[in-house]
Amino acid sequence: MNKRILITASLLGAIAVILGAFGAHGLKKAVGAGDLEIWAKGVEYQFYHVFALLFLARFKIGNRLVKLSYGFFTFGILLFSGSLYLLATRSLLNAGFVDYIGPVTPIGGLLLILGWLSMFLAALKE
Repeated sequence: MNKRILITASLLGAIAVILGAFGAHGLKKAVGAGDLEIWAKGVEYQFYHVFALLFLARFKIGNRLVKLSYGFFTFGILLFSGSLYLLATRSLLNAGFVDYIGPVTPIGGLLLILGWLSMFLAALKE
């Protein structure tokens, strides 16, 4: 489990760096300042939770709460940051579904909160 967490954190961390650089350089002239802020918020929260995953990897293998926290953090990143990336680039994508993904962002945020609470309980248990 710890190896899986480290692999996931490493991959999501590399993707965050790539997306951060793309936002700073590639999107600068393509979207407005407000959309760039949304993009940056997605990268910021992705990084915060990559660090949470790295910390989570230090816990004992086999702790059910660690597995829950891992899932919450991973899917929370995908939903929260992923929806922000889509929202920030909606003017470029011309995809109608993007206008309806707004509710996905708070669901992702809730998963991130549940990840932190699960890690808190895992720490109490250890």
